[in-house]
Amino acid sequence: MKSTRVFACTLFLSLLIAGVAAHAAQVTGTITDKTTGKPAAGDSVVLVDVQAGMGEVARATTDARGHYALSEPGPGPYLVRVTHQGAGYFIAAPQGGSPGDIPVYDVAAKVQGVFIEADVIEVEADNGQLKVNERYFVHNTSSPPLTQWSQRSFEIVLPTDAVVDETGAQRPSGLPTSVKMDPDGPKGHFSFNFPIQPDDGEKDTLFQISYSVPYASGKYSFKSVVTLPADNFAVLLPKSMTLTAGAGAEFKPVNEDPGLQTMLMKNAVVGKAIEFTLSGTGSIPREQQNASGQGDNGGQETGGQNAGAPGNQPGGGIGTPINTPDPLSKYKWWILGGLALLLIAAAGLLLRKPVGTPEQAAAAIDAQPAFTGFAATPGLKNAALLNVLKEELFAIESERISGTLSSAEYAEQKAALETVLRRALKRQ
Repeated sequence: MKSTRVFACTLFLSLLIAGVAAHAAQVTGTITDKTTGKPAAGDSVVLVDVQAGMGEVARATTDARGHYALSEPGPGPYLVRVTHQGAGYFIAAPQGGSPGDIPVYDVAAKVQGVFIEADVIEVEADNGQLKVNERYFVHNTSSPPLTQWSQRSFEIVLPTDAVVDETGAQRPSGLPTSVKMDPDGPKGHFSFNFPIQPDDGEKDTLFQISYSVPYASGKYSFKSVVTLPADNFAVLLPKSMTLTAGAGAEFKPVNEDPGLQTMLMKNAVVGKAIEFTLSGTGSIPREQQNASGQGDNGGQETGGQNAGAPGNQPGGGIGTPINTPDPLSKYKWWILGGLALLLIAAAGLLLRKPVGTPEQAAAAIDAQPAFTGFAATPGLKNAALLNVLKEELFAIESERISGTLSSAEYAEQKAALETVLRRALKRQ
């Protein structure tokens, strides 16, 4: 009888250990320095538990071949982050034994080949306030490729009376993330401590700021300044408002969308004020905000979760021109499909328990050298998990719109993400 019990206990423990071992999967991959074309040796790699307050659960250092291995303590989801010369790069931890390879770049405070392709300002006016959503599309075409990164990676100048609501940034292969913007010098001058990575194909780095200025008089004069050479400077406003160019500013209309004006100036000079005055009131029609997604269930980039993320404040889209090439049309891929909008909005409603801010989890990805310091509260877990789901949803929508994802692959990945979303919601 005793021997039978011992056998049963041994069998149970063996099964338990086997079960734990089955869950303790490994994430392995290679970190390659794309600047030198060589393995990145000695870089710190961490595994981050999304559901545990973005806490670090495993750490490794790349070997001479740039190789790393991390053990997952459970089923995840996880992120893998590598820090190279102080700048962070991250991916979602791969599943099913797929390699977690990550490209990195050498870092410099100032890099040749960094410029603004478009500075786009969207405005609406009502109730004594002019609401402004400004986006900077920043290219990094450096050769060899380098990441521009420092505490002042990107500098901007806002009106001195601007009240900032939200700030965000987006990597070439990532999605909008709330990040901190620091005062930098005279009033109205700010800077982002955010890496400007080399372009990923046609995808560049995006910086976005939502702010408001007083508009009680129904008129406001801008003296905008760019801190990098800018190929295009555009102002989007309702048809009911008027833009009057100041001295030296040459704006031209570039489309004829109903309810929306797009006024464009080419080749803005660094440090030279772009003067223009806005007058009148009005809002851009809501259908105009989704015009870029026509035929694709158009939507906004943030899925309704972050009012300051691109596409979720005044404007939110650039309409299709009538018989006129629109020099800004290439940026429409940033405005993603309606499926992501609906799924994420629904998730936001279902997860609206008292939570830590989503910005805390999102900012941890880009603002911290390692994922530490956040308590694993249920609210923060929800926010972090939702952030990852947003990332993946937006990614497949962007790939579908750009044509890099087939219909079959899109349907399969969408179904998988919906399953993850339902499982996450059941745990609430």
